[in-house]
Amino acid sequence: MAKKEVKQNKISKPRCGLCGKVRNLTKTDCCGNWICDDEHKYKAFSYARNSCHRNHSRYTLCAYHFNEGHEGEWQTCRKCWNSFEAEMYVWYGTNEYNFVKLKNPPDYKPTRCAKCEIVIKLSTDGHSISGGKYLCVECSDRETENRIKQFESDKANK
Repeated sequence: MAKKEVKQNKISKPRCGLCGKVRNLTKTDCCGNWICDDEHKYKAFSYARNSCHRNHSRYTLCAYHFNEGHEGEWQTCRKCWNSFEAEMYVWYGTNEYNFVKLKNPPDYKPTRCAKCEIVIKLSTDGHSISGGKYLCVECSDRETENRIKQFESDKANK
């Protein structure tokens, strides 16, 4: 006797557009895509990037464009373009937290430390801005130490 094939009608469940999970989903306010409803799990100041919802809402041009109330599509929005350094604009438009990535992102010059000239990746590397110039972590720490020493010296000489 031949075995009968049983066809099951699988009902397509929505999936998170970023990680593929099917449980505890919500739709994004900005683009209406399904995403994990997991922002409540984020621990403050942990800087963890393990929340699909938080990552999309904080690290994409899609969400920024929506939150700022800009008109039209984020991919062609001049207000969005003018809001960021070119490097960050490209990162916000092309990182893994996007459902749709920016096509043909513009070229940009890498950001360099104003003191030591090392390349700083603004999206991932620690840095500070002093007088409108970017400093890597090491140079920033040295600058802070020098300012503290100068402050203490000035205080002692009063």
